[in-house]
Amino acid sequence: MERMQQPVESWSDIVARLKPDANGLVAAIAQQCDTGEVLMLAWMDDEALRRTIESGRATYWSRSRQEYWAKGDTSGHIQLVREIRLDCDGDAILLRVDQVGAACHTGERTCFDADVLFTSGSEEGPT
Repeated sequence: MERMQQPVESWSDIVARLKPDANGLVAAIAQQCDTGEVLMLAWMDDEALRRTIESGRATYWSRSRQEYWAKGDTSGHIQLVREIRLDCDGDAILLRVDQVGAACHTGERTCFDADVLFTSGSEEGPT
């Protein structure tokens, strides 16, 4: 397994910049690194982030199962992490990944393949 490069900051500096919610979690958005396609949203705590950095594979916290899960452990649809960015408020992480297979548990490429809720090209505006 390919390992990620060392973080540009120390681990303690990274954790200090995180601003988790009351449950200790930050939103983690997975984005295809070469196309910019938004793949999915999941949740991380500092341990999930540490595991991701050490392994080079996206690891998340499952709020429903209350356990860590490395993306693709059961499906084979892994996310190889190429870059991690923290948003300006420290409450969201962007994972730029190489997605292998589908990102969504439904088998779709992305979790955002559901119905379009709004488009600015629509003839009708919101009611």
